Amino acid sequence: MGKIHDRISDRLRKFIEAQPVYFVGTAPERGGHVNISPKGYADTFAVLDETTVAYLDLDGSGVETISHLRQNGRITLMFCAFSGSPNILRLYGTGRVVVPADPDFALLIKNFGPHPGVRSIIVVDCDRISDSCGFSVPFMSYEQDRTLLDEWAERKDVQQRRAYRAKNNRESIDGLPGLSAEETDPTSQHS
Repeated sequence: MGKIHDRISDRLRKFIEAQPVYFVGTAPERGGHVNISPKGYADTFAVLDETTVAYLDLDGSGVETISHLRQNGRITLMFCAFSGSPNILRLYGTGRVVVPADPDFALLIKNFGPHPGVRSIIVVDCDRISDSCGFSVPFMSYEQDRTLLDEWAERKDVQQRRAYRAKNNRESIDGLPGLSAEETDPTSQHS
């Protein structure tokens, strides 16, 4: 029922692009809390090549993914078919955090739609690409994206977003470093 792939084929790319939601899993090196985050907005995910993907990391109440990746790099992305043929796709790999001050940020941001609350771009080099049946995943209907996160970020000026990030995104719930003081400035770069 399950299959391991050596690359993200056109079929897998189309499957990824058709999913309105995906999940990101990370964990600290030892102990601590495993984190799983749902992600939406179709224009925030990109397949960069046959083994590399990236997504926009938007403002949020926590900074677990950034903290875990900076500590150990381990990440898993999961896509589930909630309509059509049953399928679950997992992309296992090593992630890195690209912040606006990094040299490759300006090139990477061109892969995504404009969003006001971009903290970073997460780039994942996949070392295992596997799919499985998804026979028990329920059918669910997609209605539309929630626009609340973008609306929230648009209501905040630069100082308010900087203060929010300084308060909520400096360290993980387990005390691991998150965004540094220099990384709390909102970016004005968009695709």
